[in-house]
Amino acid sequence: MHWTPNRVTGLRVVVGFAAVFLFGRGPWLNLSAVALTVACIGLDALDGHIARRKNVATPVGAQIDILGDRMIENLYFTYFAVVGMVSLWLPIFFFARGAVTDFLRGLASRAGYSGWGANAMLETWWGRTLVGSRWSRGLYAAMKCLCFCYLGLELALTRGSVALIGGLTPETHAAIRSGAVALTSATAAFCFVRAIPVLVEGWQFVAGSITPAAAAVKVSLRKTA
Repeated sequence: MHWTPNRVTGLRVVVGFAAVFLFGRGPWLNLSAVALTVACIGLDALDGHIARRKNVATPVGAQIDILGDRMIENLYFTYFAVVGMVSLWLPIFFFARGAVTDFLRGLASRAGYSGWGANAMLETWWGRTLVGSRWSRGLYAAMKCLCFCYLGLELALTRGSVALIGGLTPETHAAIRSGAVALTSATAAFCFVRAIPVLVEGWQFVAGSITPAAAAVKVSLRKTA
């Protein structure tokens, strides 16, 4: 099979669903789910590598990649919220953040802007650095991978009647929980920081969409009068 970035993204989503399906079905299946989670994040890096190497990056491909990111983020955080390992507000935050930024990117795309290149939506250097640079995207992917794997290992090793490690003291459980809270909080904070340039620079497209509509309404009222 000829692998394209979009096919890799599709495989990444399938692997992510398979991993979450295995969570909670026993300690060894939990560990298998953690391994699949690492593979899922690795596929995220692979699709971008193929796109750059073969020079097949397209605006539609970028949107498909973002869609895959949203599905994986919401899938994992929703599952861990349902089993009580993270706050319900965490998946709500990621869903809301993704909905707003993707809405603004959609408006920018309709206005003829792309996600990168000379006609990129983000025009400021700090915006491009926070959102589009390799270090930022790589760090964000690494934080999500670490966060998902940590929660998965906690589930496999210390939680429930089928935990691989039993007899831990309450202090040890509290320390492990503190690590989970720190990781998820840091991931959510960096996610929000990466959204700031899109929110700041994307507002112009909202204003540009509202202004013509308001002008059309005024013209219509004048004609009616």
